[in-house]
Amino acid sequence: MMTKPFRAACLQMNSGSDLPDNLRQLKQMVAEAAGNGAHFVLSPEYCLMMDGSGRVMREGALPADGGSVLTELQALAAQLKIWLLAGSLTLKTDDERIVNRSFLIADDGRIVATYDKIHMFDVTLPDGKVIRESSAYRPGEQAVIAATPWGRLGMTICYDLRFPHLYRALAQRGAEYLSVPSSFQRQTGKVHWHTLLKSRAIENAAYVLAPAMCGEHPGNRQTYGHALIVDPWGEVLADAGEERGIIYAEIDPARVAKIRSMMPSLQHDRPYAFDIK
Repeated sequence: MMTKPFRAACLQMNSGSDLPDNLRQLKQMVAEAAGNGAHFVLSPEYCLMMDGSGRVMREGALPADGGSVLTELQALAAQLKIWLLAGSLTLKTDDERIVNRSFLIADDGRIVATYDKIHMFDVTLPDGKVIRESSAYRPGEQAVIAATPWGRLGMTICYDLRFPHLYRALAQRGAEYLSVPSSFQRQTGKVHWHTLLKSRAIENAAYVLAPAMCGEHPGNRQTYGHALIVDPWGEVLADAGEERGIIYAEIDPARVAKIRSMMPSLQHDRPYAFDIK
């Protein structure tokens, strides 16, 4: 494992329902990030298909094996000699629902790990809009920690962010970096996004890498943007704001060990009983 600092890049995209156009934009942004010295490039949730309609997402889903699109992303990572997180691709399954899957691709094009989003965004937003991901998506059942050249990566997606026990479990099992590719809704993002990401970083003394969607999308969806890179002390190293673009940060693996040594709260959990009156 390398302990020297590396450069991470998080993409902020405005994908719609035109998969070829989204793929073109993604490849262009990944190449730009690599050209600017990024060793690890992360793209958002729904990077190749973002539509508020579950029907459109099902119809546009890729084959179960990722098809030629995934092969193109593998070839891109190998060509640019970077590690690439495809934040999430939507894939067909053997039933009517689809899966929302994150792919970690090594700099030789190998798929190192995949993660299916566990927690489904079944909510009513402040304006009354109802979103039911579980009607279109099959939830994952497996937490994932993947080895990278710089340490272990705990893989999550968007709504997972609201379930801190998942991140603590990842950190206590060795994750030093936490990926949170997202398409966070604008209404909730304004009040929750920064606070939740900083909290996950602080609680777990881990770097948080959160590429994001921004702007308006087909099917009456609005996303918040503000792709973030947060260090293990909770400091925001980079914030993409509201427009499409790329953020960068120099990541020092040694900082995780230093902060966990100074504040070893991951080792301080204690059992407790409940007394409910």
